Amino acid sequence: MSARTNLYLAAAIPALALSACAVGPNYVRPTVETPPAFKEAAGWTPAKPADGVDRGDWWSMFNDPLLDSLERKVNVSNQTIIADEAAYREAHALVQQQRATLFPTVDLTGSATRSHQPGSGAQVTGSGQVVTSRGPINEFQLGLGASWAPDIWGQIRRTIENAKAQAQLSDATLANAKLSAQSELAADYIQLRIADAQEALLRRTAQGYAESLRITRNMYAAGTAASSDVANAETTLTNAQASLVDLGTQRAQDEHAIAVLTGQAPSDLTIAPDPNWAPQVPPTPVALPATLLQRRPDVAVAERAAAAANAEIGVAVSGYFPALTLTGNGGYANTAIQSLIQSNSSLWSIGANVSQTVFNAGATHFKVKQARAAYDQAVAQYRQAVLTAYQQAEDNLAAAHVLQDEEPLRAQASKSADKAEQVTLNQYKAGTVAYTSVVVAQATALSARETLVVLQGQRMTTAISLVEALGGGWSGKTTD
Repeated sequence: MSARTNLYLAAAIPALALSACAVGPNYVRPTVETPPAFKEAAGWTPAKPADGVDRGDWWSMFNDPLLDSLERKVNVSNQTIIADEAAYREAHALVQQQRATLFPTVDLTGSATRSHQPGSGAQVTGSGQVVTSRGPINEFQLGLGASWAPDIWGQIRRTIENAKAQAQLSDATLANAKLSAQSELAADYIQLRIADAQEALLRRTAQGYAESLRITRNMYAAGTAASSDVANAETTLTNAQASLVDLGTQRAQDEHAIAVLTGQAPSDLTIAPDPNWAPQVPPTPVALPATLLQRRPDVAVAERAAAAANAEIGVAVSGYFPALTLTGNGGYANTAIQSLIQSNSSLWSIGANVSQTVFNAGATHFKVKQARAAYDQAVAQYRQAVLTAYQQAEDNLAAAHVLQDEEPLRAQASKSADKAEQVTLNQYKAGTVAYTSVVVAQATALSARETLVVLQGQRMTTAISLVEALGGGWSGKTTD
């Protein structure tokens, strides 16, 4: 075969490899049924839709500087987020590693040996020279070798597709971890502030109960009240004080959770009560259901998993086809280092290796079946993730709607209970009702007040859950 023929062949093989089609199916995003609108959004309109959730710092809708500062710490100090960010960098590096396999591998080698054999006579060195000396023999070599496995059937390209999808999956996982940590922190913070509001409520209530106890004791001393009235008043006050102490446990746990979410030890974070803090429900505009496919990172995780599984089918199918490896070596060898790089010391070789699996008891066939089954599983999980996203959005829309309608009723109930409590206490002072009526009125009023405060907290945490269900501030990115 002539040198020109060798040149044409060397040029044709890379061209064939670059122009070849990758075996296996090309990925198409699985179809999902998208409703035109949310069922539970009907009849529910935020107060100020124009002041809606920002896709970045969505928690700023609460207008709380301390919450803003805590949320900023989450993105840089939360250990779960740090771990997921490292996983993303690892996946991105794997993409670059897989891309590198498209190109030849080139090795530079060098060696020097000194040997001696007993006896005399002619000896042949590794470079083909005949040496008759009885003394030690020196031999020096310098070489450059290359090998390349052309991606004729697209196995490497499908592997790169898989790695890219995995990197995008890691990116979405990182976004999901951020959104989850941000939402959890906001919910814990709201619960802590609601505990503060309940504490302030119980303190005012306990002060009122202490005043009732003072009045009852004075009436008992004057002979106009029974000793059981004093005992009932003391019991009511003590129960309120015990409830006040019990609130400290929940508040401490919320504070500890916030510390861990921001990457701190619980002992390093103290959040002082804010007497000016008041529950307020921010407006949360509702997007169309179709936007969940772009906004929600957990949906993106499931969709990228399907893309990665699809690429694995191509990798498995490539096992049906032969593998081609091209090799080439060149260099110099001589017994004298000063004469090493000379034309008469040069050596070279080129070669090609083709391998084809003839029999493996159907292993390749079953690898393909396994890859296709894994893809079908990933598609089903993606569609389930979409359905779950719709459900969570609908659930939180319904909860937001119900709580919004319930709050004015609870507020009126609390107001009426407060009035009934005062009227009953006045009747007791006038001697027209027994103290048991006062106890019942006080318990009813306290329950109504606590219910209103808890409901206001539920409205705020439901707003957080709705933001999370709608995808929060996550915006999708593609990874090259």
